[in-house]
Amino acid sequence: MNLNRVELRGFRNYGDSQARFSPEINVISGRNAQGKTNLLEAIYVLCTGKSFRARSDRELIGFAEDEARLYAEGVSDGRDRRLELKLRRGRRREMTVNGVKQKTAQSFSGFFSAVLFCPEDLELIRGGAAQRRRLMDNCISQLRPRYAAALNEFNKAYESKTRILRDYREKPSLLPLLDEYDYRLAQMSAEIIHLRALFTDGLGPESARIHAEFSGGERMRMKYTTVSTVDDPRRPVSQLLELILEHQRGHRQAELATGLCLTGAHKDDLEIEINGAPARAFASQGQARTAALSIKLAELELHRKARGEYPLLLLDDVLSELDATRQDFILNRIGGGQVFITCCEDEKIAARTGGKVFTVENGDVKEA
Repeated sequence: MNLNRVELRGFRNYGDSQARFSPEINVISGRNAQGKTNLLEAIYVLCTGKSFRARSDRELIGFAEDEARLYAEGVSDGRDRRLELKLRRGRRREMTVNGVKQKTAQSFSGFFSAVLFCPEDLELIRGGAAQRRRLMDNCISQLRPRYAAALNEFNKAYESKTRILRDYREKPSLLPLLDEYDYRLAQMSAEIIHLRALFTDGLGPESARIHAEFSGGERMRMKYTTVSTVDDPRRPVSQLLELILEHQRGHRQAELATGLCLTGAHKDDLEIEINGAPARAFASQGQARTAALSIKLAELELHRKARGEYPLLLLDDVLSELDATRQDFILNRIGGGQVFITCCEDEKIAARTGGKVFTVENGDVKEA
């Protein structure tokens, strides 16, 4: 798949700008705070329907603007695509694909897919479980449309249950609602857990293969963990539901006492070992970064296997965080699809990639 052209108006610090991209490597250069990451964010929003930075659409609209428009032309699955997204303050977003209105972010997304790699991802190994859950969520949502819907419903049920546990002492009338949200949370958790387990079955071996090549033979192992009553997360969803409900019943009094939701997919993690030792506790910084890079490259391969073509690869200022050896490994592995790399003006990445170079200055992108 290729994104041929993007137009931005009123998005973040972009006034009115457009760019035509190479189907191979595109290097986005410029000083700090000029809009390089904003450009990658716009591409990501057009691919997935959501931002990797903002919590709401209003954050994406320029300070002095009432609306923002994102438009892209490209090819995916052998078909021409025209995507347009309009954001207006205080109003619902408007989304069209080839001129046809889309009602939800799920129906708008998926025509293009993207793998994002940013500096925060270098902490995938030694960071908290939330980072690894986010990795799973972002990737599976693009590969399995039903997953995004289940995750959205899970988050709604989790927020409602959390409010009940927090407020029921002052508002006893809330307590009878707990069973309803317990069941809904368990339903969505069962779907999410099942799909996360299948995803890990693909990600783990692919990551291990790349890591062994990258590190000179180190062994990496990945294990998906979830609530303790689930002995095998690959079980059918109906069986997982019963096991999660069992866990809920066993933790009901603890939840009421602590005000915390103790059962559900929000407790999941990916346990990663390197040479038999828990990587989060024992991996060196170099080992952790190599493992994180391997996981992101494996994610790229999973997209290719699922769709028959590489997704867009967005590298946001990540190469500057790596030594020369790791930079070379990344640059030698990204030739299969379209790539967007951001870097500062004084870096020599542009010359090393041989890609098409753009400069961004004060929210305007131009060919160098």
